[in-house]
Amino acid sequence: MSTPTPHLRSIATVSLSGSLAEKLEAAAVIGFDGVEIFENDLLTFDGSPADVRRIAEDLGLAITIFQPFRDFEAMPEPQRRRNLDRAERKFDVMQALGTDLVLVCSSIHPATLDDPARAAADLAEMAERAGARGLRVGYEALAWGRHTSRWRQAWDIVQRAGHPALGLIVDSFHTLCLDDDFAGLADLPGERIFFVQLADGPRLSMDPLSWSRHFRNLPGQGQLDVAGFLRATLASGYQGPLSLEIFNDDFRAAPARLTARDGLRSLILVEAEAGAATLPPPPRFDGVEFLEFAVDAEARARLCAFLASLGFRHAGSHRSKDVELWRQGRINLVLNAEPDSAASEHFQLHGASVCAMALRVDDAGAALTRANALLSPPWQERIGSGERQIPAVRVPDGTLIYLIGPDPSGRTIWEDDFDLIPADADDALTSIDHIAQSLPTGRMDGFVLFYRAIFGFEPAQVWEIPDPYGLIRSRAMLSPDGTIRLPLNISESRETATGRFVSAYSGAGVHHIALATGDIHCAVDAMLARGGTLLPIPENYYDDLAARHGLDDATLEALRARNLLYDRDEHGEFIHAYTEAFDDRFFCEIVERRGYQGFGAVNATVRLAVQAQRREARRGVARMASM
Repeated sequence: MSTPTPHLRSIATVSLSGSLAEKLEAAAVIGFDGVEIFENDLLTFDGSPADVRRIAEDLGLAITIFQPFRDFEAMPEPQRRRNLDRAERKFDVMQALGTDLVLVCSSIHPATLDDPARAAADLAEMAERAGARGLRVGYEALAWGRHTSRWRQAWDIVQRAGHPALGLIVDSFHTLCLDDDFAGLADLPGERIFFVQLADGPRLSMDPLSWSRHFRNLPGQGQLDVAGFLRATLASGYQGPLSLEIFNDDFRAAPARLTARDGLRSLILVEAEAGAATLPPPPRFDGVEFLEFAVDAEARARLCAFLASLGFRHAGSHRSKDVELWRQGRINLVLNAEPDSAASEHFQLHGASVCAMALRVDDAGAALTRANALLSPPWQERIGSGERQIPAVRVPDGTLIYLIGPDPSGRTIWEDDFDLIPADADDALTSIDHIAQSLPTGRMDGFVLFYRAIFGFEPAQVWEIPDPYGLIRSRAMLSPDGTIRLPLNISESRETATGRFVSAYSGAGVHHIALATGDIHCAVDAMLARGGTLLPIPENYYDDLAARHGLDDATLEALRARNLLYDRDEHGEFIHAYTEAFDDRFFCEIVERRGYQGFGAVNATVRLAVQAQRREARRGVARMASM
């Protein structure tokens, strides 16, 4: 099997936040080969184009293109002559920058003539002048161009011009946002494509200009077929750079290195999907092996009481560390109070909270190789003599994900590292159904890319959930086999449940753990008998439920008596209940799926309203106690 030809990887400076020098430094440190210099970044740079060239060269970066040159072709006189003079000045800048290529985007000027022959003649003259200086001109169709908006139109003009210094530039966003057919790109002569820009985006109903300027995202973060576009382009024989050009409001506010790392990860992923690079396949999963909580001695005592009310039992202690195992069914919860550990550091920053999760995979070694290739190097906790070495990677928020594959000995990590306490229990809760995370504003796309790239998870639809104090956007990442479900939640309001969690938690983290049962009525009855409490559901909810689903009186009363919520879809039914929050940091959900595929999002509004009411009640009690 032949090895794909490597392409130079580039990113446009407009994709990153900060000064031009900061953008160049971020791109170089993360590992890009080159950068597109966006004209606005150069105009605001306190130095000459030659200074930019020196900075880039010192960082090992090629300047792949200077862009954009606007409103050039098919303009009437005297604008046409002024445009050619303007081009000569841009050629001076290009030579000082050390790049040989300029991007000319199709004109949007109201005076532009609808005359492809005239456009070709103008571009041919520009190319002639560029070629005399050893420079090249690339012509790109803007999706909102006045007369040229599709790549075939731009290609027709390039062919009419017939100049070797003039070629085509294609951008996945401009093609895909118009649902333009990209298959024909494979039939072009690859040497006539001078540059390829890549960007993804969510499917939105808006004009292409607004969509492009604010809502582009990285390949793998949106819903456009960027991999298919790239596959067709590479089939032409194109050998040049692959570059990211992302206009995105969140990216402009995010740390440049964070965006650059996501950007390079996305390029590596889309190249592999298009057959231009190779990666190990994503692992196959078999659910969550454990969740690890960072605690100290006092928090552990309270958390143990909380878990005991849910039916968990102390199942073992670590042989060399201050770590306990609590278990029920196939659910393993690790309570880590070990000093000078990653968990201890996590506790100091965030308090009692989930600091790690472990996923069961078919091949941990191959999974680590893939993660490392996608810029997520392995992380190793300190281990003692004779203990199992469990590899891990870090999620963008710093949470660890351990990868546990089958051991040749047939022994489990629990047998190797823990003194286990035998138990013969009839467990009501059987497995972890889903784990929800709250994310800071602007970080949803980065987490989607991480889980999609590293583990091959696929994003579900976006839900918008009303909270009494704002709106929460939720999107679940799902393993292909459905054994792992990770809803991601984000809110721009600091007063929603998600916003408050992120503020109190000082960043992203697990705020909601759903535990599966085969009989929720028995599970809840057992929990209540142990002194556990559930979130009280308003009577009005059940009146509405009866009207919506036509439940019989006995079923409705069984739900009402236990504060259970209900939903159904075309696959089956879903019954669930929520615990009170532990330290206002996370809560648990007990769920019974009867073929149902979703997460009960229709009931989230009720849950959020009750949680807000309970929170305000606790505040009132605290105020009274302090008076």
